[in-house]
Amino acid sequence: MFAFITFFCGLLFGLGLAFSEMTNPAVVLGFLDLFGKWNPSLIIVMVSAIAVGMIGYFIKGKRLTPLFANKWQVPSLRQIDSKLVIGSALFGIGWGISGYCPGPGLTALVNNPNEGIYFIIALIIGSGAHHIQTRIVKM
Repeated sequence: MFAFITFFCGLLFGLGLAFSEMTNPAVVLGFLDLFGKWNPSLIIVMVSAIAVGMIGYFIKGKRLTPLFANKWQVPSLRQIDSKLVIGSALFGIGWGISGYCPGPGLTALVNNPNEGIYFIIALIIGSGAHHIQTRIVKM
């Protein structure tokens, strides 16, 4: 059952990315270009994501445990520190350069494999570097 729910949620997420054109780097870069030819169409996507998140937090407040898990997985850190700022900046720079964030980047392997493979390789290298750095810091 858990595998089916995971697959369904992933499929729904992918369809949402495709219908909203988040998988098209030209649309994303147009949204990020505030001082050029700005394309505000992705504001609807952002507002929809915030609404879904708010519904999730509302449900969390009403239930002791989730429907399909033993406990809620909610981040506990609340402070803004250098890790958050640097990580956010690196994410934003990568998103602004490529027009992809991780979800739509995976769809690029199908939609635009000549470009998508470079994004995925960079994503794997960056994730690996973070993993190695985290292990070194814990030592």
